[in-house]
Amino acid sequence: MSEIRFDDFLKVDIRVGTVIQADPFPEARKPAIKLWVDFGGDIGVKKTSAQITDHYQPETLVGRQVMAVVNFPPRQIGPFMSEVLVLGVPDADGAIVLLAPDQEVPLGGRMH
Repeated sequence: MSEIRFDDFLKVDIRVGTVIQADPFPEARKPAIKLWVDFGGDIGVKKTSAQITDHYQPETLVGRQVMAVVNFPPRQIGPFMSEVLVLGVPDADGAIVLLAPDQEVPLGGRMH
């Protein structure tokens, strides 16, 4: 992977939000969950689709803080418009584990 400048990194707006609603997404080609994430302040509530069904059920996600890129353009995923990209890393089997702060932090906090 090529190196980037710090200014390039600053262009990616990664914020913390709290999942306020999570629903199954049976229409997705790959198993996924629809999420509504509250980032507070000027950003507000944004929705996304996440392929995280190996480790998470919709009912376990409400109230969780997550990290997401909030400045990508919206993307149509089947019948659903995804507005942010929730971040995660693969476990040893390739299933996604969500990235989150290890302590509760204010909504909309930007990653530094």
